[in-house]
Amino acid sequence: MASESVFNFSAAVANYRSDIVHIKMEESSEIFKIPLTALRFLSQILSCMAEGKAISLTPPDSELCTQEAVDILNVSKLHIMGLLETGVIPLKKVESSRKIPLEVLLSYEMEQKLVRKSSLELMAHQAQELNLGYES
Repeated sequence: MASESVFNFSAAVANYRSDIVHIKMEESSEIFKIPLTALRFLSQILSCMAEGKAISLTPPDSELCTQEAVDILNVSKLHIMGLLETGVIPLKKVESSRKIPLEVLLSYEMEQKLVRKSSLELMAHQAQELNLGYES
């Protein structure tokens, strides 16, 4: 698919306001109702493909090994092991391996993003109060 088509598709999806999109198949004239969130997801996939990036889809009920968790969070294996040992991220022991539920890992990642955002907002506010050149 040409990048221009991907760009046009992404722009159309971004500007769509209804929660459900009706898509008509050109040859059969069948009309399908698709959730806007699914089309937004498809838009992201197509954009990655157009850029030559690898794409991996994983079912939400998957269990990951520690190396997969390292790759998703982009942290060291030592850091992941610390999170597992302290119980910050719960795990399942399967024989000799540790398995981390994907949903738990993604929830942890979202919490960490919120913590980082809050910390950055606090730092920016403090910098403004101290007149350090960070004007809003």
